Parts: sequence; structure tokens; C-alpha cells
Amino acid sequence: MRTAAAVATGVLVLPNPSLAADLPLKAPALRAVYDWTGLYIGAHTGFTRGTSSATLTDPTVATDKNVFTGATGGVQAGYNWRLNSGLLLGVEGDISFPNYLPSNHVVSSATTALSSAEERWDYVATLRARLGYSTGAWLFYATGGAAFAGERFLSTPTGGNEDKVLNTRFGWVAGAGVEYAFAPHWSARLEYLYSKFENANVTFPTGAQYSSSMDFQSLRIGLNRKIDWPGVPSYDPKSSLANTESDRWEIHGQGTYLPQGYPSFPARYSGANSLSPSAQAKATWSNSLFLNARLWEGGEVYYNPELLQGFGLNDTVGAAGFPSGEAQKSNFPYPHYNTSRLFLRQTFGFGGEQEELASGQLQLAEKVDVSRLTLQAGKFAVTDVFDGNAYAKDTRKDFMNWSIWAPGAFDYSADKVGLTYGVTAELNQKQWAVRGGYFLMVAESNSNHFDTRVPERGQYVVELETRYSLFSQPGKIRTMGWVDSANMGSFRETLDNPALNLDITQTRRGRIKVGYVVNLEQAITDDVGLFGRWSWNDGKTETLAFTDINSSLSAGLSIKGAKWGRPDDVIGIGGAVNAISQDYRDFLAAGGLGVLVGDGALNYRKERILETYYAYALNKNLTLTADYQLIVNPAYNADRGPVSVISGRLHGEF
Repeated sequence: MRTAAAVATGVLVLPNPSLAADLPLKAPALRAVYDWTGLYIGAHTGFTRGTSSATLTDPTVATDKNVFTGATGGVQAGYNWRLNSGLLLGVEGDISFPNYLPSNHVVSSATTALSSAEERWDYVATLRARLGYSTGAWLFYATGGAAFAGERFLSTPTGGNEDKVLNTRFGWVAGAGVEYAFAPHWSARLEYLYSKFENANVTFPTGAQYSSSMDFQSLRIGLNRKIDWPGVPSYDPKSSLANTESDRWEIHGQGTYLPQGYPSFPARYSGANSLSPSAQAKATWSNSLFLNARLWEGGEVYYNPELLQGFGLNDTVGAAGFPSGEAQKSNFPYPHYNTSRLFLRQTFGFGGEQEELASGQLQLAEKVDVSRLTLQAGKFAVTDVFDGNAYAKDTRKDFMNWSIWAPGAFDYSADKVGLTYGVTAELNQKQWAVRGGYFLMVAESNSNHFDTRVPERGQYVVELETRYSLFSQPGKIRTMGWVDSANMGSFRETLDNPALNLDITQTRRGRIKVGYVVNLEQAITDDVGLFGRWSWNDGKTETLAFTDINSSLSAGLSIKGAKWGRPDDVIGIGGAVNAISQDYRDFLAAGGLGVLVGDGALNYRKERILETYYAYALNKNLTLTADYQLIVNPAYNADRGPVSVISGRLHGEF
């Protein structure tokens, strides 16, 4: 890690990476030499409890008193002045965002016979003074100042369209905290804040009026990095902001902005889950930190907070092979905080030959036994452990289409942003590895709620990875089998009972879904790689978490730019053919809806996708990508399309 990074208004400016394995190991700083005077930046997460009283007048009156709670996260920056007496004066600004769950961001709601209204908060920002006393590595402080809250009010008249009014509240904030400097440039804090806001009064276009009060209580933890500048005694131009000054933990980060759009295309008709035939453009934006720490010999903890924002094309429906893996099944007009990963990992070495594991977003740099057992438990993505592929795996770096970066027919456990809770075990040897895992399944299709009936409900996954060499070039084959035991509806039972009117939720009960994946990666030369996947599931029951595909074949090439003097550039060319079972075809043809597809009718053809991209490395940390996708028979319908999707992607990481 050699260059500098900065965080400004929640945007990561990303420095050059350097593997921690390349750095000399340093003992953990037991007693930090820390100068409290200076500029700092940081991030925080915590728990918020808010209260609100609301009144809807349209002209009938409805009232509501609500308590809303949930996890929040955000960023901060400030400046401290420490006097010789130990007294500290400071100023700090911060901004916090809600979790994506409605229980966190819905402030209040009210309903009358004529309309319904709801208030949601998008962000809370403060500008505060700090007064404290520092002694050694400790700082105790009180804080207070101005607070601001951005929010939206939504109203839906009976039988009408939704109206939206944006509003900003002003108020005050006060609190206290304790901060500990554990390394020469790093400190951690625990902080409590109380915010009181002025009353809001909004009028909707229909004439309905909504008024409400709001206050916040927040308990949060934070991590700060002190920033030096030329002339300061501790300034080191070769130091990186990501240097943790210890071999016990590492910090990584990434930011990805992905705009995407398509021109108008022909369509004989449209349904509830159809891509709109009119031209449109949408964008997503994600910012992530990866805080990884070594707890004891072989024991590690990984924490990945993220701020996610944006919209998928057409609200992320209309194609089974959806064109952006960054577009999840939730729409976030403002950044939303999520604890995307929080898990423990324990590795047991069996001795013998060793290998180096490179530092990465989800891997601490370390030397381990080749023969080892690794256990992992907590919150993460199934695909963090299973279905690895060197050439088609990360929608933030390589292919974007759901059925190319992942096996389309793998209905893996996930909430609406692709994460779950589980436990895995991996036995690794030099030429092979075998992995197994159990994960909670969502309680119903396409939801954020998990079924906790363990082990009656859940997903079971087993994968065998074999490693080999072909013409002196490495290759891997991964063979996976999986079983879902979950609350699912049946396509055939729904069709066989006309009284259900295609409502598949009426046939939901405990059912089994099975499937498999065969995954190939093969280096052809040092700069050219081939990949391919074949995935299948039985297609008898509704999609639970991923996408509406029952069988999928994908393949492609990844080509590095060494031949034309751009060794860090990459060209990708790939394609996929997706299909669904006869039961699912009949269900859609009758007018049924899936998670992502359902045009109201169906002239069935297999969905065919071509994707190609050029990733241009602006430097070691920043990459600009141009991507083109052609989707033929979107949502398996020959009466619609083809659709040409054009994307850009700006990705940075450290």
C-alpha cells in the first residue's frame, strides 16, 4: 500500500494496493503514540431508535404513533485541537443512512378511507462541536450542534397513483462519547447521540395534509484514521491511509458506479414483469469497506459494511438473465447501510507443505498449510465460498449478467441483496478441495425474512473442486450438488386448481428442490482464460431467491491486454442460454408471475444472451469498463425483443 486515499462526503477515493504479505510484519501497537491534534476521517455503524407522532388529514383524520428501530451506518470527518492541559476542542460533521429494511426507514404511516400516507427518512446529518479531555490514548468528550434529516412523504389516494413530496427537517443534536487511539494513526470510539427535529407539515397534490414529529437516539461505534499533511512531524509521503500499522488486521475498500440503459425495442404486448419497450436508463452505486482481523492462531473475523444505492432497469424485472449483478431486488433512492458480511473463520492446519494466501477483501494475508480444514459461520453470500471462477465471478470487475457471473439455475439462499446466514466447512488438499455448507432459506419467495426452523428448513450444498494442468496451464473443475428445503409453491398444483386464479402462494408448503452445477475454468495462455458453467434444477417449484432459470449453459473467454501493451486491461466475451421447465412454461403462458419474469402470455423460446466488455485500467486501483449485452427472447418470450443493453462501470478498490 503506497499511495494516499481520502473519504469525502461518503465517497471513497481509492489508493494503490499492496499485498500485506509484501510488507514487513509489525507487532501490534500496544501503546499508540498518538497526537490528537489534526484532521481525521472515518466511518461508523450502530443502532438507532426513533419515535414519531403523525396526523393525516384528507379531510378525514387518521393518526399514528410509531417507534422505528434498526441498524444504521455512515461516514464522518473532523478536526481536533488539543491544548497542553489535555483539553480538546473539535468540530465534526457526519452523515448516516438507514438499513434497507422498512422497520428502519419508515418513520410513520396513516390510512383513511380516502388515502394512505407514509413517511421515510433517507439520511440524517449533523455538524457538531466537541469538547473533551484526553489522557494518553484515551479521549472523553461531549458534543452538540445542528442536525438535518432528509425524508420523503408518499401518499396514495384510493384508486389513484402515488404522490411524493421531499422534505428536509432541521433540529439539534447532543451526546457524549469515548475514543481510544490504538495505533499511531487509528482510533476507535463509542458514541451516543440524541437528535430532536422540528415538526414537518407537507401538502400532497391531492390536497391531503400530513404532519409529524421525529426524534432519534443513536448508539454507534466508529473507526477514525488521522490524516497528516506536509510539514507535520509524522507525515510520511510513502504511507497509505489504508496502512493499519499492525499485522493483526487489514482494511480494504471498493466503490462501483454502474449506469445501464437500452434503446426502445419491439414488443407485441407487456405484462407486470416485462421490460418496458420504451428506452430507459438506470444506475447503481455501491461503497464498501472490508475490515478483517486476526483474533488468535487460525481464528479471524471479517466485517463488511456497505452503502448501497440505485435502481435496476425496470425495477429489476423483465429478464431471467438480468443484465446487472449490482442491481438487486430492492430500490434505494439514497444510500442504504447494510452489514453485508460478518463472520468468523477458523483454520486448522495439518502440517506439511505450506502456501501463501494473498491479502484480499475477504482474505487476510497469511501462510497456511496446504492440507487444512477451514470452518466459517455467520452472515455472508453463498457464492463467497461456492462456485468460484477466476474469469466470471465478480459483477464489479468482470461480467455483469446474472447468468454469466453465476450459475443461473443455482437457486441459492439469499435475501433481496444476495446475502444469508450459514456455516461451511472446507477440506483442502494440493490437488482437490471438498466443501459443504448449510444456510438458512428465506421464509417465502423473494423476501428478506429467513425461516429459522433448523434443520427442517434450509439449503444444503456440497462441492468438489479438482485442480489439474492441461498443456502446462492450470485448470479447475467444480462440481456442486444442492438441496433446498423450504416453503415453496408448486407450478402444477396452481395450474390444476382454477379457483386459485394463478395465485401460487396458495400452494406454498414445505417442499424440496434439487439441482447441480458444473463449473470449469481453464487457462489457455498466461493472458487468456476459458470458463464455462452448466446448471440445472428440477423446475417444479417457484424461485426462492435467485432468478427464474431451471437450466443454463454459459461460456466465454477472458483476455488480458499484454499483447497490445495494456497488461492490466481485460476483454471479456461470453454468452448464456437459459431455459425453464414445462411446468413453469405452462404457468407463465397462463398468465402467472415469477420473481423476475411474467409477460401475461408466453411465446416460449430459450433466452439467449451475449455479453462483451472492455475493462480499461486507468491505474492500479481504478478501472473504467464499457459493456454491451444482447438479450434475445427476454423472459423466454419470442414476441418481445431483442434488447441491446449498454453499460458503463467505474470501479475502484484498495
